[in-house]
This record gives sequence, C-alpha cells and structure tokens, in this order.
Amino acid sequence: MTEATSPDVPQFTVGETVRMRKAHPCGADTWTVTRVGGDVGLRCVGCGRRIFLARRELARRLHPRLSAETAKPS
Repeated sequence: MTEATSPDVPQFTVGETVRMRKAHPCGADTWTVTRVGGDVGLRCVGCGRRIFLARRELARRLHPRLSAETAKPS
C-alpha cells in the first residue's frame, strides 16, 4: 500500500479548507489546500502565506475532525 492510499493519511482535494492544531503567527488557524501531490500546498486564510507540507506531517498537524456519529445530538 502506498503512502497516498494509506488509511493513516487523509486524502485532500484542491480548494478544501483545513484547520490546524496551532494558529499561524497571523492568528488564523485555517488553511486552503492549493496543491495535492507528494506534498500538499497550503495557503493561510488570514495572511495568504503559502507553504508545502508532506502528507504525513500535515496529517499530524491537523485539528482532529469530528465524525458524523459524535456530532449528532442524542
């Protein structure tokens, strides 16, 4: 199984907005995916700074997503 299809590494699409665990120095914690490949290109929503992160590094830095099960009120 390759890294791109590994269940541990989430899949990303261009234009998707992701939230990081730590805020960027500008204060924003949301980024827009601009490139998908061996590494992922990101643009800060707050200041426009562009960075590239390896998929595994990005997966480690992402804010945990809530699943549909935990988001539903009971």
